[in-house]
Amino acid sequence: MQVMEPITLQQRTIVGHAAGPRLLITGGVHGDEFEPLATVRRLMHEFAPEQLRGQVTLVPVVNEPAFERGQRTADDDKDLARTCPGRDDGTITERIAAALARLIRDADYYIDLHTGGTVFQILALAGYTLHADRVVLERQRLMARAFNLPIVWGTSARLEGRSLSVARDANVSAIYVENGGGGTCDPRRVEQNVQGCLNVARALGMLDGATAASQVRYVVEDDRDQSGHLQVQCNAPCAGYFEPAVTLGQTVERGQTIGHIVDPLGNRLAAITAYQAGTVLLLHSFPSVRVGDPLVVILPVTAPGEASFPR
Repeated sequence: MQVMEPITLQQRTIVGHAAGPRLLITGGVHGDEFEPLATVRRLMHEFAPEQLRGQVTLVPVVNEPAFERGQRTADDDKDLARTCPGRDDGTITERIAAALARLIRDADYYIDLHTGGTVFQILALAGYTLHADRVVLERQRLMARAFNLPIVWGTSARLEGRSLSVARDANVSAIYVENGGGGTCDPRRVEQNVQGCLNVARALGMLDGATAASQVRYVVEDDRDQSGHLQVQCNAPCAGYFEPAVTLGQTVERGQTIGHIVDPLGNRLAAITAYQAGTVLLLHSFPSVRVGDPLVVILPVTAPGEASFPR
């Protein structure tokens, strides 16, 4: 029986001049998300040891086989963000998940950078789980606000298979970031991410520097089951060409038509309606859809401010 060696992810660790927290920052959990990769590479030159307290571990591309394919997953078709904590004797994605889980457990704080990939567009947000430990939860709230994107979103901690579920179980304070999509690598979003990560490091006392003026517009905490599961909110009932009738960031009412799925001649196969009132957070921007593809996610608020949705 062949014994598989545990995978080691390509990484760079920067050790500061003084003691402090251990911060892990990752990109490329999905192979079609490119701003995170560019962000983490930039950060290798932004964290100077003589200015840093503690250490920062940077992983530009967690899922290298998926990146090589230019697709969300590796050739075993397992979603790494649903496979954690993985196993060292499993498929390639399970083995990568095990390597990622080890890094997370060895950290004090964690930032997981994402985009909408090639298929989705998503509003810029910093999210976290509504952790049962009050100390961890408050640290995550601090990190998410410090990242300084327009949306701060706390969601159910009862989702498994994620990098953040590994962090949850290890009591590692963690946030994830969604910023970008459509298969591009937007320099503006890379810059937002770089500054966001540096802002978090400052908030954690790892770097000196002034606090940036807040860009946060929405703070939503939604503890309902599946609240943070982007793939199950509104799924395509049939295959075809998706024609959205709304735009990213638009306010919608429950039952409002948000688009149609049509056939090659333009005949309407299905009308897609909003499952709740709120703001369009994520939109399927790649026209071709398959049965079950997520089409839209609606943030359950219609105006800037703070809102809470308990179980």
